[in-house]
Amino acid sequence: MTTETVPQAAQAPEGLRERKKAATRQALHEAALRLAVDRGYAEVTVDAIADAALVSRRTFSNYFASKEDALLYGDRSRGEQLVEQLRAQPSDRTAWEALRGSAAHLYTGLENLDPQWVAQLRLVRLHPAILAQQVANHGRLEQGIADELVSRPGGLDPLAARVLAAAFLAALRAAITVWLDEGTRPGRRSLPGMVDRALDELAKQYA
Repeated sequence: MTTETVPQAAQAPEGLRERKKAATRQALHEAALRLAVDRGYAEVTVDAIADAALVSRRTFSNYFASKEDALLYGDRSRGEQLVEQLRAQPSDRTAWEALRGSAAHLYTGLENLDPQWVAQLRLVRLHPAILAQQVANHGRLEQGIADELVSRPGGLDPLAARVLAAAFLAALRAAITVWLDEGTRPGRRSLPGMVDRALDELAKQYA
């Protein structure tokens, strides 16, 4: 059924429900991050996150499987945006050009990063449980990127796509790690610039 054949009255409630779900998911993520920063990761419970977001424990469970899952929602959301940007790249671009275009779109403009994201990234590096969840998220993201590289016109074979996706994500992680290590000292490079430099290094092998 096309959008034009659906009565407007039937579309509106569905759109409202989705917006409410998105708002609840974001509220839970922000509560998890705020509590982890304020109290320390080990002291945060699912009940505390639900209370801070003004929802029930059952509602929390409808959106997230664990406190680590809630904490890393922003990370997962950015990964989904990366896949969407890859899917939107012009069909005449090579796999590598499409990957660089998707990264440029996601990271350009992040000169003034959300302090919550920076806090999240630092937490990930401190706690094995959060890191384990992030590794699982990255595995799914890697597969999603590889699937897009296979499905593009003239796409790569599955093994080549998976190798390139893994290398691409490793370069992004390396850029973020070095950027975090530089802290706030004078002359600190921007995250977009760091990402671009990392992909330049990788391009020596794949371009």
